[in-house]
Amino acid sequence: MRILGLDTATSTASVALIDNGRIIFDELTTSSQPTNRVSGLSVTGNHAQVVLPLIRSALEKAGVAIADLAGFAVSIGPGSFTGLRIGLSTIKGLSYGSPVPVLGFSTLLANAARVENFDGLICSFLDARKNQVYAALFRRQGNELSRLSDDRLTDPGAVTTKIKAIDPSLPCLFIGDGTGAYGKSVLESLGNRVSLSSGDALPSIAAALARFAEKECARSSDHPSSSLAPVYLRLPEAEEKQKRTLSN
Repeated sequence: MRILGLDTATSTASVALIDNGRIIFDELTTSSQPTNRVSGLSVTGNHAQVVLPLIRSALEKAGVAIADLAGFAVSIGPGSFTGLRIGLSTIKGLSYGSPVPVLGFSTLLANAARVENFDGLICSFLDARKNQVYAALFRRQGNELSRLSDDRLTDPGAVTTKIKAIDPSLPCLFIGDGTGAYGKSVLESLGNRVSLSSGDALPSIAAALARFAEKECARSSDHPSSSLAPVYLRLPEAEEKQKRTLSN
């Protein structure tokens, strides 16, 4: 079963192709510096420019056409407004007129699912700018990943406060680009209980999305792309300004 995963929710876009759970293509790139995983391909540019070349490379490497795929997987947020729109429109365009099902999953869930060989709390921690983060808590026990909180837009301090209320004997791994901006304050608040990971050395978010989709496709083939919509959590800038104006 071949599944193509795409994530454009953060500053790093990723494309992955799995075949019966095995990653055969996994690459991520930022607008300025590509990071090669399996393919060795070097691509630069913004998300709108890079995702289609990456997808083409994934399919060419596997020697398959879109019709040969068992499913598409895409992150639906939270994340960048523009990035999420690019990801969803790209997948919907590729799947148009095709029977290949499309599945969408939380960016924070997929980010947490990248972690393996760890037993404890996982905080999926993405930089939302404006001194805020997109965050969600999970518990990994062996191969099982369970959700402990909803996806939230919040400040880093609120995240560490919530973790303090959870069994202190459990180690906690923060994963995501939020560790770069707020890692120091997290360590100061939670001490040796915490470890930080940007996720750069792990399989991409796209690969995690594809693995989720593989499980869902094995259960059902009814996953229309028309039902997918981005989950922003934050109002668009124009709506935020209007809301502030009305409240003054």
